[in-house]
Amino acid sequence: MPSYSDVQKAVNVEKRRLWFAWLAGGLILLFVARAVWVFSPTGGMIAAVVALLLFVLLSVTAYRMHQALNRRADRERREVLGDDYPG
Repeated sequence: MPSYSDVQKAVNVEKRRLWFAWLAGGLILLFVARAVWVFSPTGGMIAAVVALLLFVLLSVTAYRMHQALNRRADRERREVLGDDYPG
């Protein structure tokens, strides 16, 4: 059975990976939208709107995954600590 520290470290690593992927995805969307805008102002407006919608979806997904990790960590902590868990 893993210790409390092992569970916390694993969850923190997963959260860092999640938010790094969110940042990288946001930057890629920004770069693509800007590149399309430079080559075609009309198409650029469409690309900017699509990029904004995708960014919102990416943010919602990242937040939901973050909350799922919190729930998983809570379950694991309860399993490791048993009745000593304050939550």
